[in-house]
Amino acid sequence: MEKLKVGRATLTWLQGGVIHLDGGAMFGVVPKVLWQSKYPTNEWNQIELRTDPILLQLDGRNYLIDSGIGQNKLTEKQQRNFGVREQSKVVYDLAVLGLAPNDIHGILMTHMHFDHASGLTYPVAADAYESVFKNAVIYVTDIEWKEMRNPNIRSKNTYWKSNWEAIKKQVQPFSHEIEITDGLKMIHSGGHSDGHSVIVFEEGDTCWIHMADIMPTHAHQNKLWVLAYDDYPVTSVYQKEKWMAYGYQRQAWYTFYHDVYYRAIKFNGLGICMNQLVRK
Repeated sequence: MEKLKVGRATLTWLQGGVIHLDGGAMFGVVPKVLWQSKYPTNEWNQIELRTDPILLQLDGRNYLIDSGIGQNKLTEKQQRNFGVREQSKVVYDLAVLGLAPNDIHGILMTHMHFDHASGLTYPVAADAYESVFKNAVIYVTDIEWKEMRNPNIRSKNTYWKSNWEAIKKQVQPFSHEIEITDGLKMIHSGGHSDGHSVIVFEEGDTCWIHMADIMPTHAHQNKLWVLAYDDYPVTSVYQKEKWMAYGYQRQAWYTFYHDVYYRAIKFNGLGICMNQLVRK
């Protein structure tokens, strides 16, 4: 398990599962000839994507950033369509670290799409689910939480009742911004989904930024390279431009949930890589 120490925050990447999605959809209108050298495809034009939660240990508390795809949550058809090659090992990884699911104090949900939220619950019977992290407060924007429970004709394919009903009493929605603890904030961004948020941690001269699906992999650094999956792509462009400029100035670490090659990259003021944490 790869670790990164930034200020008083320790981040550890857990194994949340592996999916494969269409490369064209992941890079939107960008021609394949431009992105395939940065992030190659398989014979079906799919790119491999991790769905790996980050264990954030800060001020004596344990947080997760998103939750992975879970165990036994997807049907055979869904596993085939989403190219699932590996299901979640989050509980196992926590045990290796000497932790149990009940030791997680909070979960920072950047958004509630199936590949980020399926690890919140587990099946106990046909169409019956329970919370995995029963003691955790689950933070998510009020916009995202509302759409999760009342999806539209498009979003119903990714906002599932099995991922929210069992955890609804644990959810603490917020509007624009919330400070989880000193220096750690979740900030509503929109873009990928209407309720999407980014996570920022700052302490003195140190900073890391988790942009989630606004910048899902290192290959999406270009502010114009946004996903066809984005509900509001122009907003994604604006938010990426904003947070990349801010992070370059701060020489921040950018952390990734989906990237199969890198866990985190640190850029200088010109957007050039200064340091990187490679996935082993």
